[in-house]
Amino acid sequence: MIDIRDRVRCKALHDKIVSAEEAAAFIKPGMNIGASGFTPAGYPKAVPLALAERMKKDPFKINLWTGASVGKELDGALAEVGGIHKRMPYQTNTELRNSLNNGQVEYFDLHLSESAQLTRYGFLGGKVDVAIVEACAITEEGHIVPTTSMGNTASFVQSADIVIVEVNTSQPLELEGMHDVYVPLDPPHRQPIPIVKVNDRIGTPYIPCGPDKIKYIVPCDISDDVRPFGPIDDNSQKMSELIIDFFKSEIKAGRLPKNMLPLQSGVGSVANAVITGFVNSDFTDLEVYTEVIQDGMLDLADAGKLKFASGTSFSPSPDGLARLYQNIGEYRTKMMLRPQEIANSPEIARRIGIIAMNTAIEFDIYGHVNSTHVMGTKMMNGIGGSGDFARNAYLTCFFSTSTAKNGAISSIVPMCSHIDHTEHDTDIFVTEMGLADVRGLSPRERARVIINNCAHPDYKPMLLDYLERAEKATKKAHTPHLVDEALSWHARFLETGTMKK
Repeated sequence: MIDIRDRVRCKALHDKIVSAEEAAAFIKPGMNIGASGFTPAGYPKAVPLALAERMKKDPFKINLWTGASVGKELDGALAEVGGIHKRMPYQTNTELRNSLNNGQVEYFDLHLSESAQLTRYGFLGGKVDVAIVEACAITEEGHIVPTTSMGNTASFVQSADIVIVEVNTSQPLELEGMHDVYVPLDPPHRQPIPIVKVNDRIGTPYIPCGPDKIKYIVPCDISDDVRPFGPIDDNSQKMSELIIDFFKSEIKAGRLPKNMLPLQSGVGSVANAVITGFVNSDFTDLEVYTEVIQDGMLDLADAGKLKFASGTSFSPSPDGLARLYQNIGEYRTKMMLRPQEIANSPEIARRIGIIAMNTAIEFDIYGHVNSTHVMGTKMMNGIGGSGDFARNAYLTCFFSTSTAKNGAISSIVPMCSHIDHTEHDTDIFVTEMGLADVRGLSPRERARVIINNCAHPDYKPMLLDYLERAEKATKKAHTPHLVDEALSWHARFLETGTMKK
């Protein structure tokens, strides 16, 4: 067993250091488990692996609540043994995705900013029974120093009867001080969240806990299972150039300050590529108020263009994680992690004027966005925080390549097969074909701007034909649709393997 006593600075807790197997034995069937982690960062690893081994021998299920997606040692291991009954609020693991799409796991997809409060209210099937939390240290007072994510951890610790702490020695102690832990009171006692600038600190650098609530402490040395990003391809590069040119035009028109407003960027390769595009731009003193701090934001810091970045998780590539650790002393002066209900707070997004940039699976000609479902039925990952920002941002931008599956699917369709963000919440659409600014436009005006600017040439005539026939059939109704044909593109793909006629 790894000696972690130097990291457990509360000596009264040394007697609670046990094996992962002993801690996992405390978990009972049907318990609500609140785990740390937001993306494959800062999530418990040793205890879930031990729990999965126990479930192999004696099958049972628990309900798993996290901040967002987590790594293979948690979602993957428990899904493989059929150990999850209900999961919330977001996931990206292939094994788990298959399980929830074949009915083996019940999945509750919801806005990330709401998830902590809903668990505190008991709306999701009772309270948190056990919180399992990764830490890099425990303070002299028995408080928990998180690692590479905050997520819902602080709320889970506050709500849980029992806390199990994994002290992970692969996580550097220099992470201490990079967190700003603040859990708001619930209505009717809630006060305004006192953040007016991206770098405002309002909480503590640790998660308040105390030794009495901690049941077990488990050593761990397993690193975060971070994933590499795809290369910045021509399409991503083009989308980055388009949005940067748009921002420059907004500054020239007096609608944005010269150093922009705080940027929010979603998870993944496209979002990371868009942020990376700012490195070679003329912009300086950029601020970021977002969920995940990825490689592109490290690039901005290294280029001297980042003033400050606030998030709830470090979610870089393997190379980016190594760079974070190597230069953590410098990055800690420009970066901070907060609980996700603060990082994703609609109140703060509206107050500081966030520019929201997220990706879409598809969007339709009237500006509705599908972020979650493939062909309307199969869950991909979840809505994540895109809805938190989309409805409350100063500008709301969605990105997608114009086609998918080597051109067999058009990402712009007559009607989305599932809608996560309505036309009321969207402003800017970007594909590699162009940018559509739909602010202030009626649905029929919006449709032509989206089709003409964003659609792939293979599908543009088909979309215009649909719109014109719908206008004629409905006598130019407010939102013209051919109801019996609106989802025919998806039906055609499912039947023939292509949306093309």
